[in-house]
Order: sequence, then structure tokens, then C-alpha cells
Amino acid sequence: MDARVSELFGSGNGHSSGSGGVSSGKPGNGYGVAPKKASAKSKKAKARLSRNFKPSNNTPYLPPEAEEGNIEYKLKLVNPTQYRFEHLATQMKWRLQEGRGEAVYQIGVEDNGMLVGLSEEEMRASLKTLHRLAEKVGADIAILREREVDYDSDVPRKIAEVLIRKVPDDQQFLDLRVAVLGNVDSGKSTLLGVLTQGELDNGRGRARLNLFRHLHEIQTGRTSSISFEILGFNSKGEVVNYSESRTAEEICESASKMITFIDLAGHHKYLKTTIFGLTSYCPDFAMLVVSANTGIAGTTREHLGLAMALKVPIFIVISKVDLCTRATVERTVRQLERVLKQPGCNKVPMVVSSTDDAVTAAQQFAQSPSITPIFTLSSVSGESLDLLKVFFNIIPPLSNSKEQEELMQQLTEFQVDEIYTVPEVGTVVGGTLYSGICREGDHLVVGPTDSGQFHQLTVGSIQRNRSACRVLRAGQAATLALGNFDRSLLRKGMVMVSPEMDPTICWMFEAEIVLLFHAKTFHKGFQVTVHIGNVRQTATVEAVYGKEELRTGEKAVVLFKFIKHPEYLKVGAKVLFREGVTKGIGLVTKLLPIAQYQPS
Repeated sequence: MDARVSELFGSGNGHSSGSGGVSSGKPGNGYGVAPKKASAKSKKAKARLSRNFKPSNNTPYLPPEAEEGNIEYKLKLVNPTQYRFEHLATQMKWRLQEGRGEAVYQIGVEDNGMLVGLSEEEMRASLKTLHRLAEKVGADIAILREREVDYDSDVPRKIAEVLIRKVPDDQQFLDLRVAVLGNVDSGKSTLLGVLTQGELDNGRGRARLNLFRHLHEIQTGRTSSISFEILGFNSKGEVVNYSESRTAEEICESASKMITFIDLAGHHKYLKTTIFGLTSYCPDFAMLVVSANTGIAGTTREHLGLAMALKVPIFIVISKVDLCTRATVERTVRQLERVLKQPGCNKVPMVVSSTDDAVTAAQQFAQSPSITPIFTLSSVSGESLDLLKVFFNIIPPLSNSKEQEELMQQLTEFQVDEIYTVPEVGTVVGGTLYSGICREGDHLVVGPTDSGQFHQLTVGSIQRNRSACRVLRAGQAATLALGNFDRSLLRKGMVMVSPEMDPTICWMFEAEIVLLFHAKTFHKGFQVTVHIGNVRQTATVEAVYGKEELRTGEKAVVLFKFIKHPEYLKVGAKVLFREGVTKGIGLVTKLLPIAQYQPS
């Protein structure tokens, strides 16, 4: 593709993150654009091309418009008839549904992706029509960027990119989870404090104090536990955070998109907590924070490797640029680019230096997992902080509405990650709803216990992001109150499932693994800590099939046996194991349920 196009809009805008979208509601019945219309339009376009356009090699193009997904091309929307207006509104609803409440409209672009542009007057009229359409479907619009295009005409012509966001009905905000990784002292908690509190740091860590959960964290300045912070965006794309003394409930009420940050520990001592946060909380994206003055140090490479092993899309933030010279910052950027381009990573680094870059980065990042945006900012001076906010505002969800619907139709399965006792409420569990729907008053079973049993319980109230919630849908994180249920029966790694489900409980399982790094050899009888989703337990290697022992970089199918208690697992789940410097990843290939090898 032409260099001018990538300058103009970045190459991938035509295909949205939901390219596997809804095929059943095909246009022609669902929202009224018959395939004929597209062909008629392209014929007209071709006729116009042949008439007054000499095809040159540098004609700017976007990829042709995709039927599915949340990106729509419109040449112009000037004074539509009532019938056409209704049809356009239906189309907008479809695009919003595809993007789970967000859609991007490219105005002044033909369906085949040619950037024609509009005159000032036509653009004003088109945006006015778009505003009316958005009002009709209950959404708000925000212009992301406008550009002049070099089309063969004397009048300057513009194209515009517009974000349309649906005002949430009954708290159905779009929720994205971002895990925050990076070496100790790289400024992770401070950056989150600045983003969520709306106040800059004083250079001595004032911004991060509200994020700490324990006294020793405040004293040492090191995060050792997993904390959650929220940043909201309203339907106009404005930031909604704790500034102006808002409470969490007020943020949830006024936000139509929520970014939940999972603040993880950077210190090597707390690596197991970091891995648990990455495997059990299912983050959509990972943000790797690197300090500009120290560069890639300590656990930075390890965290990058973990995110890539778990296939979490990653972007990078270089913090503390106010402390060092421009040359030092550039050296850190080059160092990162070198690491990202290595054969093991195969990433395409993209340094973000303007609002335009941030918009392109957000759209490209969701479409292609190999693109890695790099931001350089300061939590003290606030430099380039706005670019990160623009990026968060525009970044689309990874799963489209169809995948979400399919998960919601399955039986309920809730993963228990945290357990609390709250005065006057009783036992409370925190975690993620993996599939199905959970409502107040639902009867579920929780387990497995040490003997592989499940206990019955009833869900009391539900809270999401510290505000009450009636219904919990698949993929959402929440806390559930269980009333006077005995806390000693619960532990991290359990699941709460609907009674109809027949969960497979196992002591032993087979996994196909790759040994990433090991000082000696890996053989039968070796003990490792295994992470699978929210399960974290020591397991013994019972057998290595086809080989006596494993060395670094080798693959094998291994039989593991848990030491303490049986666990609920699924075939195909990602496995991550570690022991000292030994690390490996793989997939669960076979479960050996309890009944097969142990009298019940």
C-alpha cells in the first residue's frame, strides 16, 4: 500500500476487530443494504473514475468496506429522504451492535475505500445528519480527526473520522481490562494514580498512595498485591475519573466505556502474584511500563515474555521522561524496538507522538496483534498523557457481539479469585464470570473441595466496580455476596457453576509443554508450581512421554499430578509452570477425571 495512505489514516481501518462478525444478519435483510447497492455504487464510482480521473500510482485508498465489523464508510449524508434516514439509522444500530456499543464512521470515503473527500459545506451537512442519526439511536458522536485529501479538484476537500458511542442502558458500559506490567520502580502505580485521580504526581509518589492496599506497600513504595483501578469515558469521549470528588458509583453511572486497570507487582519476589493476575483475571490488553532512565531492566523482559506466552496483546509506556534528556529517551525507545523486533517477539513497534498516531495505533492494535504502540510520557509534568487517554478512549473490544452472545448462552461458570469477609454482609467472593449469566438469588454449586465435592450456595447481591449490579454477563468481573456461607470451605482457584453442569474434577492431567528455560534437565519426579486460569498449585511430574528428560527449548507431553487437592480444569486451557528459574508453557491436552484412577 502507498506510503501516503499509511500517513493519512494507517492502513487497516477498513476491517474492524469483529471481522469474524455476524454472518446471519447479513445486509439485505438485517439492515437493508442489499449487495446490489454496493455493486451499483462501485459501477458509478468506476464510471466517475474513467470520466474525470487519470489513475495515478499515488491515489490514496483505504481497504474496501467490510460487511461485518463496526467501521462504516459514507461518501456523504446530505439531506437524506425520510426512508433513507430510517435505513441509515438501522445501519448505525447494526454497526454499534457489532462493536458492542462503539462504531467508527469514515465520512468522504467511497465503499471501495477511495478517499474522495467533501467540500466544507457538504461535510458540515453530513456531520449534522450523522448527529441526527446518533440522537435517534441514542448515541453520541465525537470527531476523532479531519484531513484534507489531494483529490483532483480546485476546492479543498476533507474526510472525517467520527466515533459513535451508545449511551449505556442500565449500566451496560463497555468494560476493558488492562493488566499493568513492568519492572519494580518503573512508575506503574504512579501512572495509574495520575490517570484515575486526575492529578499529576509530585515526583515523590503522592499519586500512588491511594492504590496501595497494605501498610508495608506504603512504607516501601512497592506493590505486592493486585489492586484494581477504574478510568471511565463518557459517550462524548471525555474522561470520567475520581477528580471533582466523584465516587466509584458516579463514575459507573456516567461512563459508557470503562477501563479497569489491574495493577500488578513488579518485584521479582512477587512474581507468583503477577502471574496469577495475568492468568486468572483474563486481561484484554497488557500495558508494559518501562522507566526512561533505566531502560529494560530486571523483570521487564520476563513480564514481556509472560504476556506473549499468554497471548495478551501488549503496548508499551515509557515513563519518567521528565527525569532524563531527549537522547536518553530515544536510547530507551531504540532498545525496546530492538527487543520487539527479535525473532522471538516479531512485533512491529509504533512510536506514538501525536493525537493522529494515537487514533491510528488504537485501531491497528486491535486488528493486528503484532503492532506494538510505544508511548513516551511523564506522570509529573503530564507530558503526552493525553495521547494515552485518546488511545484508551478509542481502543475497541477484542471480542465482537456474536462471541459474547455465544458465551452468555452457556451454563454459568464463575472463577473465584479473591475471598473476603465483610462486616454485616458475610462472605464475599471476587472473580470473573467465564460463561453464562449470573443474577441475584441464583442457586450455584462451588468446589472442588479436597475430596472433590461441591457445596450448594445462593448468590446474594452483586457488585461491579464498587457499585451494585443486577445481572452479571459473561466476561465481566464482579464480587458476589454469599451471606453466611462458611468461608473456610472456599479457596482461590475454585469455581462456582450451575448445578446442571457436570464439572470434570481431576488430580492428574496431561499437557503438551515447551520448556522455556531450565538450568539442568526436567524429568519424572520434578515439582513445579502450575498456573492454569485461576488455579495455582504445586504439581509433580508423573511421566514424560517418549523421552527420559527434557532440556531447554524441547517439547513433550507430560503427565502432572496435583499435590494438595483436585482441581476443575478444561481441555485446551493454557498452562504456565515455574520453579526457581525453570519456566515452561503449554496446553492441557487430556484430563484424567477422579473416577478413572481412584475409588470415589
